[in-house]
Amino acid sequence: MSKTATLEIDGNKYEFPIIKGTENELGIDVKTLRGATGGVTTIDPGYKNTGSCESAITFLDGEKGILRYRGYSIEELAEKADFLEVAYLLIFGELPTATELEKFDNDIKEESHVDEDMKKILDGFPKSAHPMGVLSSLTSALIAFNPGSVDVDSEEEMYNAIVKILAKFPVLAAWTMRKRKSLPLDYGDDSLGYVQNLHKMMFARPNKSYEPNKLVYDALDKLLILHADHEQNCSTSTVRIVGSSHAGLFASLSAGISALWGPLHGGANQAVIEMLEAIKADGGDTAKYIAKAKDKNDPFRLMGFGHRVYKNFDPRAKIIKKSAEEVLGDLGIEDPVLDIAKGLAKVALEDEYFVKRKLYPNVDFYSGIIYRALGIPTEMFTVMFALGRLPGWIAQWREMRLRKEPIGRPRQIYIGENDRKFVPVSER
Repeated sequence: MSKTATLEIDGNKYEFPIIKGTENELGIDVKTLRGATGGVTTIDPGYKNTGSCESAITFLDGEKGILRYRGYSIEELAEKADFLEVAYLLIFGELPTATELEKFDNDIKEESHVDEDMKKILDGFPKSAHPMGVLSSLTSALIAFNPGSVDVDSEEEMYNAIVKILAKFPVLAAWTMRKRKSLPLDYGDDSLGYVQNLHKMMFARPNKSYEPNKLVYDALDKLLILHADHEQNCSTSTVRIVGSSHAGLFASLSAGISALWGPLHGGANQAVIEMLEAIKADGGDTAKYIAKAKDKNDPFRLMGFGHRVYKNFDPRAKIIKKSAEEVLGDLGIEDPVLDIAKGLAKVALEDEYFVKRKLYPNVDFYSGIIYRALGIPTEMFTVMFALGRLPGWIAQWREMRLRKEPIGRPRQIYIGENDRKFVPVSER
């Protein structure tokens, strides 16, 4: 016998089914609530207790510090897979065979050319424009060059649209950075892998030979994998709700980029470095800022510590902490800002105040450190996050459309004025 939940309102009882996920998560199915009760709704600001969908893509247990893509642990994927394999897994549901992966890689390379007219759009932005605003606009502009709508019931059309955006997105991201740095735009090198080519497009200079670096590639690969999906976060929910209106893939992704831009979401790693820069400018006294963080009357917040979802150590942070140590050690970088970061992390992992509250360094803290060490400008950090999150957004959009989910239309509780009569302007 299936379980139900009973809700009592004004003496009337209503029963609603309880659904159970494959990881034993329970959810009360209230989609018939308004009809059954004559208009009663639930209210849950921030949707902290509301499931917007059923999904087979990512499982996250914040209490236990578990993150899995399609059933595979993030630890194993980060160690054994590359980013393109993980992208294929998220989007299509299974790890690719060698033949499937080779085809996927080749098809992406075939679509990596971006129409030259896109450069005219890029030229219209001042160098001072934030890269996330530029990237969102360029992604949206791709619709003009690919105006046909995708038939989601056609596997071929869906596959082609996915390959196109995976191919062109790194180019747009690299161009965004190169324009800001007054460097010529680059298409990269098809002989390189996906992550290697991304790095070359970002950093190759016309007057120098490009030097490959396996350590750098591995660190970037891990960062992109760790950011590839994270269940129903703000930007992912945005992609799904925009797509639920049957907006196209590129338009939905552009909306997701805008959502990711916020400092409480993808902009957190940029905020970490800005905080560290501020501490350096104030003399670099980490003890002073640790004390400020502990003082409940002080508005100062340590950015990159703790997580809204994870009530334990962020599993992604455990993985990337090691990469951060390798990058800083092997590249021999001397940077007082990074020294401050290491000092803060050490205190947070040992100080009783932080340990008791489980305010550990999260993935945003370590990713910001690595991106800075690799020479990526601070304002580009969120763009790097978007590059990693791209396959997750695509997977979520595809799942939502294939499941034929209804258009997203949240309800509200109205708290405004009651019925009022209009007063002519001469009498106001």
